[in-house]
Amino acid sequence: MSGYKFEEFMKHVYEQLGYSVYHTPKSGDQGADLILTSKEKKRIAVQVKRYSGKVSNSAVQEVVAAKGFYKCTEGIVVTNSYFTDSARQLAKANFIDLVDRNELEKMINTILS
Repeated sequence: MSGYKFEEFMKHVYEQLGYSVYHTPKSGDQGADLILTSKEKKRIAVQVKRYSGKVSNSAVQEVVAAKGFYKCTEGIVVTNSYFTDSARQLAKANFIDLVDRNELEKMINTILS
């Protein structure tokens, strides 16, 4: 599955979880691949990373920038892999949620059950 196909997959996952989802353009996305809007009208910037290795803090930096650009109140980085310690530290300092492969599996199981 390509990175873009993984973004499309995550769009579907978040829609199934009840969010309205905007998929940003392939290029010039300003650090967010998806913009979620909850039923309560909360906007969330999401950076989607399909990696074989661990995701670094650059993904967190991207979603921090995207929060401001897209006027979001929250940010999430989601991956099919795991995060480096540096990414976890930066996410914690900036109130960014990290969804690794274990959390992603839980999300999918929620949809399937």
